[in-house]
Amino acid sequence: MVGLLGLASCTGLADLSELGHPPRMTRTSDPTQTPDYRPVTMPMPPLQAPPTEVGSLWRPGSRAFFKDQRASQVGDLLTIKVEIADNANVVDDTSASSSGSEDFGIPSLFGLKAGALTKADALNTSSASANAGTGTIRRTEAVTLTLAGTITQVLPNGNFVVVARQEVRVNGELRQLMVSGVVRPQDILEDNTVTHDRIAEARISYGGRGQLTKQQTPRYGQQIMDSVLPF
Repeated sequence: MVGLLGLASCTGLADLSELGHPPRMTRTSDPTQTPDYRPVTMPMPPLQAPPTEVGSLWRPGSRAFFKDQRASQVGDLLTIKVEIADNANVVDDTSASSSGSEDFGIPSLFGLKAGALTKADALNTSSASANAGTGTIRRTEAVTLTLAGTITQVLPNGNFVVVARQEVRVNGELRQLMVSGVVRPQDILEDNTVTHDRIAEARISYGGRGQLTKQQTPRYGQQIMDSVLPF
């Protein structure tokens, strides 16, 4: 409870610090220096020395004779295109029923006939149960984003770890975009762009903060009560 109160107070102070002016934008910085940054490790094939051929114009590992203008090193920029258009429609119907009956009698007890104590059919039980369930899921998602990212790592197998961040402030609302993942050099197109479906371990976030977001978000007390109350 103390931690929750502390979190609420810190958030409240942050909101009070932005009274009278729009939300502050994050300063441009190295994404690898943020507190939550963690280097990415991926399964790698065993390293093999490239074959060398004397007098060859083709250098091992090269993809062209001329300079490739696409991103290839840490710090290089590339453009990430996110075009998500997902539709899902799932309908599930289930039903189950069961019934049972039991007859239990006591013909004799301690040498006494059942008639002296109780009837032969001393216990007669029956049960029945039925269950029916119906579920429907309909979901439509459409996200179209284009933003520039930076290569933060070159993995041992040559793949790139990319991070893209962007902030847009309109009046009192700050929209924050973030995309990260692992990209193959072969999937970067000639115009130095890569689509989201070519990004492995993709993490795409589109959110923000400001007056509208604050009005649409329930109070912390209400969120706590909704999580704790069983009814």
